[in-house]
Amino acid sequence: MPIGTMSGTPQVLLTHHLKQLKLPTVLREYEKVARECAQGGIDHPRYLLRLIELELIDRERRTVERRIRAARFPAVKSFDTFDFAAIPSLNKMLVLELARSEYILRRENIIALGNSGTGKTHVALALGLAACQKGFTVAFTTAASLVNQLMEARDERRLLKLQRDLQAVKLLIVDELGYVPLSPTGAELLFETFSQRYERGSTIVTSNLPFEDWTQVLRGERLTGALLDRLTHHVSILTMNGDSYHLKESAGRRRAAARAEQNQAITEIVDPDTGEITTT
Repeated sequence: MPIGTMSGTPQVLLTHHLKQLKLPTVLREYEKVARECAQGGIDHPRYLLRLIELELIDRERRTVERRIRAARFPAVKSFDTFDFAAIPSLNKMLVLELARSEYILRRENIIALGNSGTGKTHVALALGLAACQKGFTVAFTTAASLVNQLMEARDERRLLKLQRDLQAVKLLIVDELGYVPLSPTGAELLFETFSQRYERGSTIVTSNLPFEDWTQVLRGERLTGALLDRLTHHVSILTMNGDSYHLKESAGRRRAAARAEQNQAITEIVDPDTGEITTT
């Protein structure tokens, strides 16, 4: 029998033991659930089952939250707030299928191509969130930031550790490839990162450039060809060309604000002699 079991009040000992066992939800809920079970005539096994279920649910929620924090998303986005109708070129059924995250088990990649402002980052973030909720580790970065991290790690003699960390992540999201030209060294380091993940982990890449223009960023046809060979071997390509999704959202907000101002400006004037009401 553990030391202290026979001394002290039951509540104090129970609190201590539950903290030691790291069962915060049981500690928080056991009295309330006990009252509910007593009122409902629920027996002890079912009382214990209800407590443990609450602990497991809360533990999974906290685990998902830790994965989301570790992913370093710039914002948490889901498909609930994505307007598929605004981007007709996007295959909605394919995206929703990818949101099941089964491609990660198959170590397949996703590439989202399209002009600026069409929601590529939103889709990548939503897929990343879905992966976290399914139990996969995720890391989010922009192409420029990733290259900077790799070059700094090389200069500080910790490149191998960073590469191992990147290789271990189940889903790596590299956003905005093509917005910033890379140096020859940066392009080679990025190529190494993708190569090390080839058939070992899934990668999502978003780019505003079609494949034939990736040579502008990667500084050469040979490197570009080798990179595309690895990325597109097992890949789903999302085409996201169209009018700027962000501009449409902004225009919609401006129109709504203008209507609100116009409604506020309408006033009623009552004629004191006739009682007629006019609006201005």
